[in-house]
This record gives sequence, structure tokens and C-alpha cells, in this order.
Amino acid sequence: MIGQMPRKSPNPQDHIERLLVLRRSATPEVPLDGMAILGRAKRLTALTRPAIEAVFARYELESGEFDVLATLRRAGTPYELRPTELMRDLLVSSGGLTDRLARLERKGFIERRKAPEDARSMLARLTSKGRRWIDRAYAEDMAVEEAMLAPLTQNERRQLARLLAKLLVSLEHASDV
Repeated sequence: MIGQMPRKSPNPQDHIERLLVLRRSATPEVPLDGMAILGRAKRLTALTRPAIEAVFARYELESGEFDVLATLRRAGTPYELRPTELMRDLLVSSGGLTDRLARLERKGFIERRKAPEDARSMLARLTSKGRRWIDRAYAEDMAVEEAMLAPLTQNERRQLARLLAKLLVSLEHASDV
């Protein structure tokens, strides 16, 4: 077969399935549902992140910065939240958030100000530049993700989203996150 293109298998296997076949033969008594599901989730993340991160890079954003801007944008007018609200929504530490906010402020995407009702408390607000930036970056990100989902029908997408949500709710509840 040297010099020829290999034929596509009529039933292509993903990387995890190949590992499962090997694992089943080595330890048939061990249940492998976790590997079949969570291994694929991990692999999907690894395969999708580069294209998504490339979108962020085109907008001079790191992933965490994108998340802050997107969170402020979905907060609605005036696109403003307390750092404690951002930490809760983003599941990030105080130090990690402080660094992100400082970088975003230097870029002109957010501004920080004292809360009018409590001078000890700060608010992070999306600037008009930040709003334009995140709207464009978010639209491009969603287009990239939509293209990634092209092999799935709308019904399959809804079913997969429901099943993943069910699993996530259970795991979040168990970990009290």
C-alpha cells in the first residue's frame, strides 16, 4: 500500500474507541463507561480549544479575559458587576480575577469604579470599546463552534446538550460548586 492513500474505514473509530477496545481485552471485568464518556469529553476539549483560542488571540484576548468580558456583557445594562459576582460566575480566585481585570482595564475594555452605595466595594464595567470587542469576538467564537457541531443534527445537539447538562448538574451538586 506504499504510495497509496489508505481507504477510509466504513465504521471509523475515534481515538477513545480504539483505546476502549484494547482496554476491554486487557481487563474485561472493569467497567469502561467513564472512559468512554469522560475520555471523549477530555479529547473534545483538547481538539476544540486551539480553534477557539485562535479566535480569542485575533481579538488580543486570553481565554480568561474573554470570559470576563462575556460575563459582563450578559449581565445587561449597565454591563457592570462586583468582583465577587464575577468570581462566582467564572469560578476563579480573587487573585486570578484581579489580574484579568487589570489587563482588561489597561486594554480599555473595562473600567473599575467604587460602588456608589459602598465606597469600599468596586465595580467592573464594560466600556463601549469592550462591548464592541466582545460582541465581535463572541459572534466569531460561536461561528467556529457551530462549524464544529456540523456533523450533528439539531435533534442530536439538543439531546447531547440535555444529557451533558444532566451529568453536570449531578456533578456540581455533589461537589457543591
